[in-house]
Amino acid sequence: MRDAMIAYLTERGYPLTDMSAAPSEDYPDVAERVAQSVARGDHDRAVLICGTGIGMAIAANKVPGIRAAQIPDSYSAERARKSNDAQIACFGNRTMGVEAALVCLEHWLVSEFAGGGSAPKVEKIRQVESRNLLTA
Repeated sequence: MRDAMIAYLTERGYPLTDMSAAPSEDYPDVAERVAQSVARGDHDRAVLICGTGIGMAIAANKVPGIRAAQIPDSYSAERARKSNDAQIACFGNRTMGVEAALVCLEHWLVSEFAGGGSAPKVEKIRQVESRNLLTA
């Protein structure tokens, strides 16, 4: 899936930085590194892949300011962007085929945050995050 997504993005001219895991890394390490790059503004969006996409989404969502969504289908891919302004799409290499993942990726890429009635809800997500940030 990783190789197919890289080829897909490259063929369509999307800028790409491959931040794949080193052999000694676990998925939370990769998710944190990638999510931090998005939170800092180094990248606008990112894609993460693990067995189900769930673990990557959970880990990435621990980084303040990040909204990562596990993408199981094209409707969810679209809504992740349009309704939730998700900057990170997470895919399951063991739960969906490559072709289905590429369709979902395309839906996520071409969708933009719609604002409107969703804007106050995304703002509430930010407020929930702010209220629950732990300070050292």
